[in-house]
Amino acid sequence: MSGADALVGDDPERDPVQHRERDASDADLIAVVGATGTGKSDLGIAIAERLRAAGRTAEVVNADAMQLYRGMDIGTAKLPLDERRGIPHHQLDVLDVTDEASVAAYQVAARADVDRIQAEGGVAVLVGGSGLYVSSVLFDLAFPGTDPELRAQLEREHDELGPGILLERLRGLDPAAAATIDARNPRRLIRALEIASRSEVVTPSLPSAPRAWRASRILHLRRDREQLVTALHARAARMFDAGLVDEVAALREQGIEQGKTARAAIGYSQALDVLRGASTVEEAVDATGIATRKYARRQVSWFRRYGDAETLDVTGASRADLSELARRIVP
Repeated sequence: MSGADALVGDDPERDPVQHRERDASDADLIAVVGATGTGKSDLGIAIAERLRAAGRTAEVVNADAMQLYRGMDIGTAKLPLDERRGIPHHQLDVLDVTDEASVAAYQVAARADVDRIQAEGGVAVLVGGSGLYVSSVLFDLAFPGTDPELRAQLEREHDELGPGILLERLRGLDPAAAATIDARNPRRLIRALEIASRSEVVTPSLPSAPRAWRASRILHLRRDREQLVTALHARAARMFDAGLVDEVAALREQGIEQGKTARAAIGYSQALDVLRGASTVEEAVDATGIATRKYARRQVSWFRRYGDAETLDVTGASRADLSELARRIVP
């Protein structure tokens, strides 16, 4: 049995590619989504190459919020230029670490990339695991602008009163948002409360039946939970072995500690603790692994709500297996 056969099998329930009998070369927008560590970047590249071999141009549009930042490479598993195999990539390295990422701004920029690629007769391959960023492109979602004065006030209240008070206020304004928000993430809690405070009824999470922005094919990559947990801890160790602390030391000189979004990124927050002397590298690796696993669980929950997605079991998949899987997706 080949690697790709092992991934999808002969059972239609485990082989959505075979079961749906769809040809990705007919789609103008393909999304490759899933949790951290499932091989999204490799499959996205392989699909783009297959599309080109089939006579279509194809370009990748990033949908990982942390890969928007220049210099944040090791901790975000950003594909180096020489591994992109000549496939143009967009929405990478577009922010400084002092900038605050905005899903509203990203939506405009990423959709402009998709529009241009499609207008030129190509296929846009949206690749990433940041759920709201992916959804902002695929679905008809609107995002209110920011209110700097209100944001500053909420930040002061968070510092003085703690997250519990703000979460309780959010429950009163938007119970649905309060039920899904990670209250341990101050930036997201404050943003959700900012939006809810400025709107009568707001649900910043994904609606139960979102309307598509335009036709797309969504491929949701899944791995066995036990294997994914092991892989994510190994990945955390590799990041630090590859020089994550040195990367963060350089970003520190560029102001990452002043960047509200960048400094809180998984791996980067832990590496900053090492540089401040608040943690050993071993402790930082463990903390990064734990944080990544928690994030992966939220990603799985988010993408599970994509009713039209084709779920692909990529447990144990190598890069070669993913390339073979791309051949089945794009015959």
